[in-house]
Amino acid sequence: MSTKKCPICSSQVKGRTDKIFCSTKCKSIDQYEKRQETEAFYFMVERQLRTNRKILKKHNKSGFTTLRKSKLIEEGFDPKFFTHYWKNKKGEIYLFVYEYGFLTKNDNGKEKYVLVTWQDYMN
Repeated sequence: MSTKKCPICSSQVKGRTDKIFCSTKCKSIDQYEKRQETEAFYFMVERQLRTNRKILKKHNKSGFTTLRKSKLIEEGFDPKFFTHYWKNKKGEIYLFVYEYGFLTKNDNGKEKYVLVTWQDYMN
């Protein structure tokens, strides 16, 4: 009779012949690691969306604010990651990260963001 080793911790696997892991803990570790590999892109996007939302929320306490684009970028904001957009009557497109939005403006050669909060009339 050969002894099987757990692929996670190398302990002896006892029990059924088709058993792969020595414990539920090792089985859980294996599932977690596989999920990290297969869903790495999802986790990266979700992490950036959370970062973007946190930064927009921090700087937009009044519901309507304008500040330098570079300020947000320095804090880790990445404008390529957003959840949806809204186009106003002037044709300007606001990009949103959940309920916090931003519009790129050029003011005297300086790139700025106009920060807004989602309003009911935007539906």
